[in-house]
Amino acid sequence: MRRAMKSGYLRAAVMAAGMALAAAAPKPGQADNLADALIGAYNTSGLLEQNRALLRAADEDVAIAVAALRPVINWTVSASKTWTESRTGVIFRHVNTPNFFTGITLDQLIYDGGASVLGKQAAQETVLATRQSLVAVEQQILFRAVGAYLNVLLTTENVTLRENNLRVLGEEQRAAQDRFDVGEVTRTDVALAQSRVANARAGLAAARGDLVRAQAEYLTAVGNPPGTLAGQPKLPAPPASVEAARDFALRNHPSIKAAQHQVSAAELVVLRTSKALGPTVSLRAEVGVTENMKVDDYNHTASVSLGLRQNIYQGGALAASLRRSMATRDSARANLLTVKDQIIQETSNAYARLQVARASLVATQEQVRAARVAFEGIREEATLGARTTLDVLSAEQELLDALTSRISAQAEQSLAAYQLLVAQGLLTAERLGLAVQIYDPTLYYNLVKDAPAAVSKRGRDLDRVMKALGKK
Repeated sequence: MRRAMKSGYLRAAVMAAGMALAAAAPKPGQADNLADALIGAYNTSGLLEQNRALLRAADEDVAIAVAALRPVINWTVSASKTWTESRTGVIFRHVNTPNFFTGITLDQLIYDGGASVLGKQAAQETVLATRQSLVAVEQQILFRAVGAYLNVLLTTENVTLRENNLRVLGEEQRAAQDRFDVGEVTRTDVALAQSRVANARAGLAAARGDLVRAQAEYLTAVGNPPGTLAGQPKLPAPPASVEAARDFALRNHPSIKAAQHQVSAAELVVLRTSKALGPTVSLRAEVGVTENMKVDDYNHTASVSLGLRQNIYQGGALAASLRRSMATRDSARANLLTVKDQIIQETSNAYARLQVARASLVATQEQVRAARVAFEGIREEATLGARTTLDVLSAEQELLDALTSRISAQAEQSLAAYQLLVAQGLLTAERLGLAVQIYDPTLYYNLVKDAPAAVSKRGRDLDRVMKALGKK
């Protein structure tokens, strides 16, 4: 029952986030929404391209490991000249012989205790770890876009709020001046109003500066400057409890999966290193022809040999290599424990942040309601002479502070909700259903995993892929 509830939460969370983004899909004439920002970030991120290239490099390590199990064929061509001087009794001989050689050699590993096979398996585990690391990077890219979108939205609303505040204070200043002209208030009241107007102008200038910085961050994170934004996004469904969120994160977070595959790869490297201490058997075949370039003499040769090699002593390097691989394995195991603890903490923090943000938003909404009622009442009382200009200006400042707190609380709630998705490993283009071409890490791997030769059909396919990627 508990598993069913958790599974139901997962579907609800992902569907809610996806529907929230899909419902706001861009249409001609519509404002930019969060889905637009996420799509832009996914399609233009240089960091994603960098890590996809690193994954392709890991894929090629598998091909290299596969190649170690196959024969190595070399073609050799050489031209040489030999000078020989000899004496037999009283006879001296000087021989000047130019030779031309061409031949083919083949080397094939027959037995190495399984070290090469273990090397291939370790490379495959590294590929799986790198794929999960790519997913983790994707989450970082998308979350940065979420933060950039919300920050532009927050700073835009703050600018609008302060512009309205400056307009209201300007009206209060004119009212104070009118009342001073008829002798209802003193010059001090006018000076107070002027001071608040000047302070509001300074606050507006600072808010506009924050907006410029937020727009610059949006451009960097998303890949294009922000247009008119559609407003706060619909929030994904939260987990039923912090325990449900942590359990799901421990099973599905890409950083944990990457660390698990890194442990598996390190354990295979230990086995490979230990097997490499044993004997190796290899086959060597040679065929060639040597021709004398002065005369028509030639010599055809062919040979086949089977050799066994066993390292006995290498200055301690063999044992050191084994100990090093064991230390690397122990480090990977410790890293897995650290990553799990970190994910648990991040998930708990994100869940708590969301709860705090919700409570804060409720409180600020009540604060805005009360501050607006107070401001309107004090301003009305001031027209009747029951309140001073200072009372009106103070009430206006309290309302401004309350409105500022509310828009900040709205942005904080949205950011906390998406941070919780990141902590659980759910903020990916595929899970969100973004309208992008999802990068498939298996396509390139399937092309290279069998180490195709450059002249094969698959090798030519790889050439076309590399050209399409702009690497050639």
